[in-house]
Amino acid sequence: MFDLATNPDNAPRTRCVGILLAAGHGRRYADAAQGQDKLTAQLPDGTPVVTAAARALRAAAGHVVAITRPDNAPLKALLVQAGCEVITTDLHADGMGDSLAAAARHVMLTSGPDVQTCLVALGDMPWLRHDTCQLVARAALSHSIVAPVWNGRRGHPVAFHRSLWPELAELAGDKGARALIGRHGVADIAVDDAGVCADVDTPADLAAGGAAGE
Repeated sequence: MFDLATNPDNAPRTRCVGILLAAGHGRRYADAAQGQDKLTAQLPDGTPVVTAAARALRAAAGHVVAITRPDNAPLKALLVQAGCEVITTDLHADGMGDSLAAAARHVMLTSGPDVQTCLVALGDMPWLRHDTCQLVARAALSHSIVAPVWNGRRGHPVAFHRSLWPELAELAGDKGARALIGRHGVADIAVDDAGVCADVDTPADLAAGGAAGE
């Protein structure tokens, strides 16, 4: 575990690319909210969940690639409006691993040589602070994998050095990058941001306003 001084919200962006995972089905939320998509649901101030997540990631990354399902046009429109480049999963994709692999393959092909880090965040984490994303991105300049830790719990976003992108591109299924982290280890960075652990799974989580992370 290590500590860094947090950047102000208007700090310069590091040379990294953001990956926003927004291809899940959100079935628990939909079952409780009559089919509503949790990522397009609104926070109390009217901001869609995925828009808030995208804004936090864009505060740290010069470019953000968001990945979603090909059958979700409303979500794609929100992501484009938030300034993201949107790519879609294969129709047969199944799980976070498949989504992350597709995004990694895309950034490997499109990122210039000066971009040495990708910062991976989840579309259903709208309470993540902008300065936390900046902090993780900056720490990744000297570590292969960096993740924030709040109150003893590891969360998102997670940064991966470019040397590991080929391994991200080989992921599959619903386990995400846990196996890769197990092989290479992770540098944990202490933060005071409960938003790194607070996601939206049900309407109750949304109503709690991020308190679920606590």
